Amino acid sequence: MDKIPLTRAGHTALSEELKTLKSVERPAVIRAIAEAREHGDLSENAEYHAAREKQGFIETRIKELEAIIGRADVIDPAKLNGTIKFGATVRLVDEDTDQEITYQIVGEPEADIASGRLNIASPLARALIGKEEGDSVEVRTPGGEKGYEVLSVEFV
Repeated sequence: MDKIPLTRAGHTALSEELKTLKSVERPAVIRAIAEAREHGDLSENAEYHAAREKQGFIETRIKELEAIIGRADVIDPAKLNGTIKFGATVRLVDEDTDQEITYQIVGEPEADIASGRLNIASPLARALIGKEEGDSVEVRTPGGEKGYEVLSVEFV
């Protein structure tokens, strides 16, 4: 099995989510199922079916998180330096629009583009790996070619 790269913050967030699912969400849905059973006929009991469905989602997510955490390779970006690699926080400027954007390159389970966390497997992250401040990169996106200039690279 391959290791899954995660930042310390990503590992902590996933561990907290797992803890919440096991200690709060799972017991709550078990109580909801028990309450719904007390209402009688289960075949027409919408509360029961909704609770069972939610239980399925919770159990699936618990298994998923346990697998990710079990295979995690936690990397502390603060101990890194040099060219762009996993964990780097990169400030870019779009060469067409002059819009500045900042991303941290992270593992897939913790990626969230809206929060500035870029999946290491994404085309942009792959194009940035090995580059340094002042370099330009061309990235093929669904909307066509995009050019970026690297303004800064930090490991925090």
